[in-house]
Amino acid sequence: MTSLTPADAERLKSAFQRCRDMEGTLNEQLRAYASAGREIFPAYGDAVDRLVERLAQNGGGENAPRPGEMMPPFMLPDEEGRLVALPTLLKRGPVAVMFFRGHWCPYCRLNVRAVIQAKDRIDAMGAQIVAIMPETQEFTGKFRDDSGAPFPVLTDLDNGYALSLNLAIWLGSEIQGLLSYQDMAKFHGNDGWMLPIPAVFVVGRDGVVKARFVDPDFRKRMEIDDLLEALEKAGRES
Repeated sequence: MTSLTPADAERLKSAFQRCRDMEGTLNEQLRAYASAGREIFPAYGDAVDRLVERLAQNGGGENAPRPGEMMPPFMLPDEEGRLVALPTLLKRGPVAVMFFRGHWCPYCRLNVRAVIQAKDRIDAMGAQIVAIMPETQEFTGKFRDDSGAPFPVLTDLDNGYALSLNLAIWLGSEIQGLLSYQDMAKFHGNDGWMLPIPAVFVVGRDGVVKARFVDPDFRKRMEIDDLLEALEKAGRES
């Protein structure tokens, strides 16, 4: 199995920086990075294609909460160990519940940066963002510090909440081998190699899902304009 060389790791880092700084929508940046990544580390790009196909065939994420359904509540610790509950957040306004793969994921870093850039518009409509990851507080804290995220980043240890939403997936032995340079066991506090499908649920103050984005292909994310539109609509309905 082909592994990532230090030289290729540096090329990926440079590609990430180029895509982060390019003009364009979030998904244009994500596609640019995916294209660069496939050129630099083709074995991983091919393996991801196979993973996405497997997940799609198995209906990955299809049974997650849909618009019109109640969003199951959570109470999870933030990066400082304080418990954050969805019902408490909803008292202040609509919430976008966002699932990220981890602090190490370049697609998640591009995603969170785009969300942060829309912070003023989100604040102006009285809406909130909360991020959920399967990493221990050490690494959710790193994700928050590195990104400058002005919203809570919660630990979903062992993907318990993601599992309840039918979002948790096993990456498979092929991806595990290609990502062996990442210390997932340390990040997660277990060696299960389980991650959530990246997803967004826009939840109204009544606890009902107003919009969602769920795609087993982690290289695709909810566009920021779509997120803002959904939050604004949820705010009007509250």
